[in-house]
Amino acid sequence: MNLNELNSLDRKQRLTLFEKCCSASRWFTLMTESAPYQSIEQLTQAAKAHWSLMDDSDYLEAFDGHPKIGDPASLKAKYAATHATASNEQSLVKHASDQTISELADFNHRYEERFGYIFIVCATGKTADEMLNLVKERIHNPPEQEIKIAAEEQLKILLIRIEKLLD
Repeated sequence: MNLNELNSLDRKQRLTLFEKCCSASRWFTLMTESAPYQSIEQLTQAAKAHWSLMDDSDYLEAFDGHPKIGDPASLKAKYAATHATASNEQSLVKHASDQTISELADFNHRYEERFGYIFIVCATGKTADEMLNLVKERIHNPPEQEIKIAAEEQLKILLIRIEKLLD
């Protein structure tokens, strides 16, 4: 899809498209209402600007749209409708050892118990070992710091997804 095709979509189609990039309803509604976009740069700036307006409840809504890292069942269930957009985000996990996957699952569970949401990291280009090290580091953060870090990671993810849509 190119920018002209995006701009020519009706409101419902744009909502659906932006929801595939980020499941925070306030964000994808603002993105839809901001259209049409004159350039990819304007689209990217709008995505960032609208994300900066989000609060913790929006972050949690966005985080809920993600599968748990390293959890194939969660990947299949949450990404059934968005497979093309989200494909390869965790591709390096499939090359991990069983021990690393098991540790990732354990630390993801601990993280979710501590913070109340799944571990959010922009997994693109990261190995399972790198993600395991990140979750081990971040699990000790204070909750108010960690939600901000997770929100920054979410922004990276949604920008990558927008880029994929426009390839």
